[in-house]
Amino acid sequence: MKEISIFFGESLSKKLPRLIKSFVYANGELVLNVDQSGIDQVLLFLRNHSTTQYKLLMDVTAVDYPAKECRFEVVYCLLSVRFNSRLRVKILVNELESVKSATPIFSSASWAEREAWDMFGIFFSGHEDLRRILTDYGFEGYPLRKDFPLSGYVEVRYDDSLRRVVVEPLEMTQEF
Repeated sequence: MKEISIFFGESLSKKLPRLIKSFVYANGELVLNVDQSGIDQVLLFLRNHSTTQYKLLMDVTAVDYPAKECRFEVVYCLLSVRFNSRLRVKILVNELESVKSATPIFSSASWAEREAWDMFGIFFSGHEDLRRILTDYGFEGYPLRKDFPLSGYVEVRYDDSLRRVVVEPLEMTQEF
């Protein structure tokens, strides 16, 4: 299976030479490292070409590497039911850059991109409804970033005397 996947990766690199930077076979799946500016072209090719037919976008997620210049690695997980094959496509993104939305190509990308926006702060340009999905609307920060404090910035609790939920800044006194 590994040899077939490597051959497939080589053929994809020949068909899209400017867009696919490199590929690797890892954990039983082919992983394509793609130029960020051409992610929409690569996804469209992988969905429509007769030898690929990756019709399902299973997930869009991200990995945070704070020490790197391009801090985030956005990962698209694709599935071809016709060929019983999975493929991961990765792009590198700085925290100030935006990524082209995959919703025009895969409608299933909508919720996953909203989650990546809410948890990591990665902006997807062209997304019609990019708003928080897992945190409150007034929430500040992005919880899955490595530099986000484990305790958060505020404490939410119910106050019996006021009979309502109170949001207070979190004060933690600890010795270093």
